[in-house]
Formats: sequence, structure tokens, C-alpha cells
Amino acid sequence: MKKIIAFVFTMVCIGCKPAKNNNEVYTIVTTTTMITDLVKTIGGDKVAVKGMMGAGVDPHLYKASAGDLTKLSKADLIVYNGLHLEGKLVEVFEKMNSIGKTTLALGDFLPKEQVIHSEAFASAHDPHIWFSIKNWKTITLKLVAELGKLQPQHAAYFQEKGNAYLAALIRLEVELKTKVEELPIEQRILVTAHDAFSYFGKEFKFNVVGLQGLSTATEAGVKDVQRISNFIIENKVKAIFVESSVPKRTVEALQAAVASKGSKVAIGGELFSDALGSPLEETGTYVGMFRSNVNTIVDALK
Repeated sequence: MKKIIAFVFTMVCIGCKPAKNNNEVYTIVTTTTMITDLVKTIGGDKVAVKGMMGAGVDPHLYKASAGDLTKLSKADLIVYNGLHLEGKLVEVFEKMNSIGKTTLALGDFLPKEQVIHSEAFASAHDPHIWFSIKNWKTITLKLVAELGKLQPQHAAYFQEKGNAYLAALIRLEVELKTKVEELPIEQRILVTAHDAFSYFGKEFKFNVVGLQGLSTATEAGVKDVQRISNFIIENKVKAIFVESSVPKRTVEALQAAVASKGSKVAIGGELFSDALGSPLEETGTYVGMFRSNVNTIVDALK
């Protein structure tokens, strides 16, 4: 990987292009599918957005390919999550910064009080910031402002797109809070493959338990499975959930552990955690993903 980065770095330095004029397409490279959806929504037809990761891809484990590095080297702007979500890409972003590429880490847009602190993760903060609609609204406002600075000729356009998206997020927030109210507080226990839903839990008053901790790079051990299976039995949890970007085996092992102790727990469905669904489906958007997750969780736990 280091050799590939060094090669691309050298080629970019040799072939650096002059600044674009106002008539050229502004190219933005994004990492996760949530970010790709956001930038496309706000940038509209004034930008060309190229996402690195697709549906079901785990950003914790993602490594840049030679094609990704070429794509990044040709970008006018790189937008990523930050807070060490894309842990294996940190060196790549540092190289891009060193050759003058403009990068934006969305985690940097959030005030400290909106970021969940965690000593269990590399950055000491939970990187799953998109599972707070409040966070996503803050990020939308900041991204609109940044795009307006980088392309002032389109600032009013980005503002209009941002306002429309903020209105959609407010409607989503109301809709989801109404749906969650169908579930009594004592039944709001969410057990998933890894601990991606703490922001969701905080915003919608769920007790969230993840088998693998904040990063999927950390495997769940036998003790974790036994501890959480006891928790499920003690709290009469009706359902546990697999995730689209994480192998199902850990959750299936947890279900089996519960069964071995004479109890039963259902697998309540698949949640979208670190990636959106297929771009051809409603879950391929942030709004559609969040709606699908909440409907799946509430309907399985009722």
C-alpha cells in the first residue's frame, strides 16, 4: 500500500493541474455512502461526485485501491467522515493534504458536545455521527457554507439545496419520533453486531448493546457472546439485529448462545449501519436508510 501511495503521490506532483475556471466541472470524491448521498444532494448538478465505497462496504476496514488513489489525486475536494472511521485511509488523506488537496472531515464540523466520547476507539470519539439527525443537520449547514466558499458562483444554489434537505431532515425527525413512541421505554433495547448506534440510542432513548464495540476491526470473543446472551435473557429482549456491512455470524452465534440456555431471541432483521443500501432502492439514501432502520427496529421489538 505504501508503495502505491508513493507512486500516485509522485505522479500527481508531476502532473499537477492549474486551478479550474468557473465553467469546468468541480469534482468531489467522497468516502462512505452516507457522505456521497449528502454531497450529491447539496451539490446537485454543479458538482461531479465520485464515491469510493458502495452499498454494504465497511469503512472501518476499507483500504484504498490504486484506482481510488488516482480518483483522489484528480479531485478538487475530498470529503470524508473523520474521527478515525476510515482508519486505514488516514495516511492517504495526509498525503493528499501534503500536495495541496482540499479535504473536509465532517466530524470536525460538530461542536464537542454533539460528539460522543469513547476511550474504546482510536480517536477517543464515536465516529458514527450520522445516526444523530441533529448532527446531520449541523453537518448539512456547514457543508453548504464550505461549498459556497469553494464555488462562490454557486453559493445561492447550494443554499437552496441545503434548505430543502434540512426541511426533509426535520420531517424525518418528526416521523421517526412518532414511530419510536409505539415502543415503551423498557422495550427500547437494541442489540446489534457492533456498537454503531450510540448516537441513535441517545437521540431516541434506546439502550444500545454492540457485540464488537465501536469498530468492526475488533472481533467479538466468547466472553462477549456469553455476557450479552445473559443480558438478552435477563431483559427479555425479543429481537437482535444483523447489519448489512458486518458478517452475520456473530449475531447468529449470539442467537445460538441464547438458545443453549433454554431461551429464545429472534433475528429482527437487517439494519444499515456503516453503509447505505443499494442506490436503486429507498435505503440507498440517508433518509430512506434511517426510516427503514427505525421501522425494522420498532416492529421487531414490539
